[in-house]
Amino acid sequence: MSVFDSLEVDHVGMAVASLSLSGEQWLTGYGMRCYGFSEQDARGLRSTALGRADIHLVLTEADPVNAVYLERHGDGVTTIALRTHDATEAYYEAVRRGALPVREPEEWNGIVTAAVTGFGDVVHTFVQRSPGVDARALPRFTITEPSGPEAVPMAGSLDSIDHFAVCVEAGRLRPTVEYYEKVFDFRTVFAERIVVGAQAMDSIVVQSRSGGVTFTVIEPDLTREPGQIDAFVADHGGAGVQHIAFTTGDIVTAVERMHANGVDFLSTPGTYYDRLAGRLEPARHGIERLRANGILVDQDMDGQLLQIFTRSTHPRRTLFFEVIERLGARTFGSGNIKALYEAVEHQRAAAADIAPGAL
Repeated sequence: MSVFDSLEVDHVGMAVASLSLSGEQWLTGYGMRCYGFSEQDARGLRSTALGRADIHLVLTEADPVNAVYLERHGDGVTTIALRTHDATEAYYEAVRRGALPVREPEEWNGIVTAAVTGFGDVVHTFVQRSPGVDARALPRFTITEPSGPEAVPMAGSLDSIDHFAVCVEAGRLRPTVEYYEKVFDFRTVFAERIVVGAQAMDSIVVQSRSGGVTFTVIEPDLTREPGQIDAFVADHGGAGVQHIAFTTGDIVTAVERMHANGVDFLSTPGTYYDRLAGRLEPARHGIERLRANGILVDQDMDGQLLQIFTRSTHPRRTLFFEVIERLGARTFGSGNIKALYEAVEHQRAAAADIAPGAL
């Protein structure tokens, strides 16, 4: 049995220019709760832990490493931490297979962590906790709230991370996929080429053996006209997380609540809903309610999925988020990927007064 067979997402680390501003957006708009923090230490580190149910986010400002990241990319994902039963073995095995070491194993109050390289400037921290240690605890963190409200899913709440969408430079799709297959025992579960007009992109979905970690890796096709993937890579300054998809048990309630709390979503052309009835019959939520909230719906052989994407508030317009409800479907909305692409390109065309790549 491989040490990588049981990998799950433990938490997501994000560098932020303003901890108070970013924290407020997550608390108010996305319904997260603050459950822990770390005081500023000798390195200048100051972090806040937010979450709900199985979502755990660690926002950090003023750290020298994060300062370099912020200069290169702006606010964004720096760490995708992977929970494992043996962080030390995972670290040395990953390095043996070709990952570059970032931080050797260290133990703190029953928690062992170690870190290796991932894609772009994103690293993977292996996290191992001894029995009885709070599942949210991290080195040098103070847990301020017992496991309670933030751990209980509620109607329309965001409950877990479905997948990460990762944009890479042209020519880096296959090497990135091969890296995760070789180093972490990920497997390819889906591949697709999307062509919209004169633009095109290729994507491959890789997943951990446990199914608990999923990356949709996307690269632009430089032989076609540049589009949103090209813009992300240019504006972000290289490969990175384009969006994080959060699951919910009731997407309509979630979107209505988030919108009321100030979260804006990408719009969807009305013709999408006009044609929807001829493509499929929604298993949940009527077409008019989906239309009113701009929610996309697609299906595969296992069922349906509903999804919507937030409008980016990032200064570079590079990072955004997705809300997804799965009704049996295991894929990622092939028809909706094209619809999203067209919606974004429509916004880019309509915002000619905004600098190229701003959307």
